[in-house]
Amino acid sequence: MGGVSSTKGISGAAGVNLPVLRGHNDALVLDLLRAAGPDGISRLEVAERIGLTPQAVSKITARLRADGLAAEAGRRASTGGKPRTALRLVPGAGHAVGVHLDRDALRAVLVDLTGTVVAERSAPLDLGAGQPAVVAGVVREVTALVAGRPLGTLLGVGVGLPGPLDHARGVLHRVTGFPDWDGFPLRAELERALAVPVVVDKDTNAAALGLAVGGVGESFAYLHFGAGLGGGLVLGGVVHRGARTGAGEFGHQILQLDGPVCDCGNRGCVEALCLAAVGREDFEEAARVLGTGAANLVALLDIDVVLLGGRTVAARPECFVGGAASVLAERGRRTGEAAVPVRLAPGDGREVAEGAAQLLLAPLFGRGEG
Repeated sequence: MGGVSSTKGISGAAGVNLPVLRGHNDALVLDLLRAAGPDGISRLEVAERIGLTPQAVSKITARLRADGLAAEAGRRASTGGKPRTALRLVPGAGHAVGVHLDRDALRAVLVDLTGTVVAERSAPLDLGAGQPAVVAGVVREVTALVAGRPLGTLLGVGVGLPGPLDHARGVLHRVTGFPDWDGFPLRAELERALAVPVVVDKDTNAAALGLAVGGVGESFAYLHFGAGLGGGLVLGGVVHRGARTGAGEFGHQILQLDGPVCDCGNRGCVEALCLAAVGREDFEEAARVLGTGAANLVALLDIDVVLLGGRTVAARPECFVGGAASVLAERGRRTGEAAVPVRLAPGDGREVAEGAAQLLLAPLFGRGEG
C-alpha cells in the first residue's frame, strides 16, 4: 500500500491518487468484503472464492486492516479446528463525492465505501453562465457538502454532465446548446480548486456505471430525459464509451430528416422531437418518440433491458415507461421476439450523482472503469 501520494484537499481531507491505491488482488478482496456486508467473510472463504492462497489473503487483509478499511466482524463456527474470524469492510473509512451537473441545476451526494448516500445538496446552476461561475458553483457546493464531516479518506470527486466530452482527459467538447465549453479542461480546473482527484464523464455514462455496479444487468441502455436527452450503454457489464469516449449520444440519432432543428445543428433528432412534444404537452407522443429511439438501440445492440431516468421521466413515469414499452412490444410482435422490458431506473432521481461517485469507488473494488 506504499507509494500513495496525497495532497490536502477540501476541508483538509487527504486526497488519494487512485491508480496506485490498490493492486488487482487487493481490489478483489475489498469487493468481497463489501459484498459480505456487516456480517463479514472469513479469510478462508475469500481465498476459496478468488483462488488465492490463505497466506496471500492474510497479507492483503493485514494491509487493509492497517489502512482502516477492514475490521473484525466476529467469529464463525468452523467444521474443524478453531472458529474462523470474519472480516468486514469499514464503510466510513473512505468517501467519494458525486456531482450531477445538469444544464440548469446541480446535485451533489457524499457516499461511503458501500455507496450509501450520507449527505446531499442541490442548487440551481446555469451551465451557460460561463466556466468561472460554474466551476465556482461546483466548488462551493462540494465544499459545503463535506464541511465538518469525518471523511476518513476522501477518494475524490466524480462529475457527470452533458456530453460530448473526452472522459480520459476530462476535457469538454461542444456540449449541446453550450458551444463555449468546447475544449474546456474541467477536470484540471476542479482538481486545482479542490485539491483532490476528479473524474469527469457524461451524465448518462456515470448513471450507467452506478446502475451496473448496483447489479441491474449485464447489457442495458440507460436513457436520461431531463433538460435534454442522452443515453448510457452497458455491454457485457462494462460501460461502453467508444474509441473516442463519445458513444451513447442517444438524443442525436435522426428520426425525421425534415424535422425540427436540434441544438446540435441537425434536424429531426430524438431529443428535438421529444422536447418539441413536451413543449406541446403531448407527453404520449414524447414517450412514443423515446420508445422509437430505444427500439433502434435494441435492434442494433440486442440489449436486455431499457432503463429510463431524468426529471422529465420522473414527472410522468407511467406515461414514459408505458409509452416506450408499447413501442418495443410492437417491435417484438413484428420480429417474433420477446419484447425487451422498459423500466424506471432505480435511484429516486439521484442515479447520475450516485453514479458519478462510483467513478471513484468502482475502480477501488475492481469494478467498472474510472
